[in-house]
Amino acid sequence: MGGTFEALGDGGGAAIALDEVEVSILRSLAVQLLELIGPGAPEPDADADPLAALFAEGPSEPPSDPALARLFPDAYGAPDGAGDAGVDPAELTARSAEFRRFTENDLRTRKREDALAVVRSLDGLAPAGDGAVVLELTGELPLRWLGALNDLRLTIAARLDITEDDEGAVLFRLPDDDPRKPMVMAYLWLGGLQETLIETL
Repeated sequence: MGGTFEALGDGGGAAIALDEVEVSILRSLAVQLLELIGPGAPEPDADADPLAALFAEGPSEPPSDPALARLFPDAYGAPDGAGDAGVDPAELTARSAEFRRFTENDLRTRKREDALAVVRSLDGLAPAGDGAVVLELTGELPLRWLGALNDLRLTIAARLDITEDDEGAVLFRLPDDDPRKPMVMAYLWLGGLQETLIETL
């Protein structure tokens, strides 16, 4: 897995050459992300109040799944966090619950749309004679891909129990027979894709 994003010649997007295995891995990870995030809200009833959806309330409790907790973190941290000194922990919990109630549905929708954009982009590729394909991202797609790549890395990091502090030490010292190795390799590869996509923008 060595492909990296490069800027398109006209400066209007990014392109990357992918082989069949890379396409399959990216698509599989994006589909798993969609399954983790869950289905979207049901289609509104034609007779329903169109403003009701704008004021629909989401969950107030943080997700119990560690990966979802990374994708949908609390808006307010622990009392010792920046700007929270002296604030009662119960007050922080209440603030986070209120913020989550009115923002999580929209955030889930955006993350779902980002992952769907990845799947649709990959499904639209036509293989070249050698099995490789060139993926070109223009318009809003580079930002959609950036969002999805970030969410995939957060999800894998949660599954591997990786934090920013121990990332280097853990990732580069795993023996080849460690069952986590494939996911670590995917994590590093996605990081490379994310970094080179950012550079093209």
